[in-house]
Amino acid sequence: MAIAVLFRVRIPGVERLGFLPPIYAGINAITAVILVLAIIKIKKGNRKSHERLIKTAIVLSCLFLILYLTYHITSDPIPFGGSGFLKGMYYFILITHILLSAVVVPFVLITFVRGILGDYDRHKKIARITFPLWLYVAVSGVLVYLLISPYY
Repeated sequence: MAIAVLFRVRIPGVERLGFLPPIYAGINAITAVILVLAIIKIKKGNRKSHERLIKTAIVLSCLFLILYLTYHITSDPIPFGGSGFLKGMYYFILITHILLSAVVVPFVLITFVRGILGDYDRHKKIARITFPLWLYVAVSGVLVYLLISPYY
């Protein structure tokens, strides 16, 4: 809801920051890779490396959000110019990305806190939900950018 409101907010006199979308899409791509590496590390029993990777993914996700919001308060939305199947696919990915990006935040926070506190059984249980949601949000963010980028 807060994000939707921000799409109507513009900072007067600030130039459009059109260089930001490929940067925050890149951050999403790096986050996706880091999440996969974190899963590999924990499956190999390397808890410290897993923890460092997850902390990095959280920092990158926060950086993404800052850049994303900065772009959208300085720029008008770009309409998707495709048609047919591509348009349907774009909007499906976009809508699921937006909805799941809101849903995943509390999951990430709860999963992280449980891991930091050493509540590993409950951490593992919720991580089985959090990981695919978070990975989908990261990957679908990149796909949304790739699909809309020709229209910038």
